[in-house]
Amino acid sequence: MRHPGLDQSGSTVSHLGFFDQCLRTSMAATFHDLGSAAGLKKLDEYLLTRSYITGYQASKDDITVHAACLQPPPAEFVNVSRWYNHIEALLRISGVSGEGAGVTIKGGASVEAVATPPVADVKTASAADDDDDDVDLFGEETEEEKKAAEERAAAVKASAKKKESGKSSVLLDVKPWDDETDMKKLEEAVRSVQMEGLLWGASKLVPVGYGIKKLQIMLTIVDDLVSVDTLIEEHLTEEPINEYVQSCDIVAFNKICE
Repeated sequence: MRHPGLDQSGSTVSHLGFFDQCLRTSMAATFHDLGSAAGLKKLDEYLLTRSYITGYQASKDDITVHAACLQPPPAEFVNVSRWYNHIEALLRISGVSGEGAGVTIKGGASVEAVATPPVADVKTASAADDDDDDVDLFGEETEEEKKAAEERAAAVKASAKKKESGKSSVLLDVKPWDDETDMKKLEEAVRSVQMEGLLWGASKLVPVGYGIKKLQIMLTIVDDLVSVDTLIEEHLTEEPINEYVQSCDIVAFNKICE
C-alpha cells in the first residue's frame, strides 16, 4: 500500500525545491555598481531565472534598480536588457505598485547603499521613552542633583531623536510643459533647490510620448529635515522653477538601511 507523502520508490516526496524558489524570490537582494560591466554582469546572472528583482510582479525594488541603471544596458546583457525594457514600458503605461521584498544598491556615484527594506520599523523611540521613565527627577535630591538629572534626561532625549532621524531614498518624475521645454535648464533648476538634509542623485530623461521627455531623478533626504511634499509644493512647482516644471510625481519612496 502506498503511503501518502511517499513516491513509488518509498522515499519522501521533497518540496524543498519549491520552498527554495519561494524563499529566493522573497529575500532582499544586493547589487553593486550597476554603472560598470561587472555590476551589470552580476545583475544579468541574477535575472537569468527571474522576471523581476524580487517576487512575481513588478515592485518598487524594480524601480530602485532601474533608476540605478543610468542608461539602457548593452545588448550583450540579454537578461538585464529584457528586464529593463519591460520595466521601462510599465513606467510609461501603468506604473508599478508592488511593495517588493527589499533591495540594496551599493557603489557608483549616485546611490549610496540605497535600500528598500520589506519591514524596517525600528523601535528606538519607544525604547528611549522607556529609559526616560526610569529617570526619577522628583526624588529627595539636592538642587545640583536635580539639575544633573535633568541634563542627563535631556541628553538621552537628544540622542534618541538623533538616532530616530533616518534617511529615505526618493525617485521623482519631473514633467515639463511641452516638447519645447529645455530639459537641461529644467534639471539645472531642479538641482538648484538646496536645503539641509537634501542630496540630489542620479538622473535620466525618459520618453513619455509625442516627443516629450520627463526627468527622472533620485534624491536622498533626512526624514526629520526634509518633507518631499513641501519640496514639491513650495519649491519645484513654484516660481521660478515652474517656468520649466509642469508637475512632479513620487515614483518610489524607500527607507535607507543604516
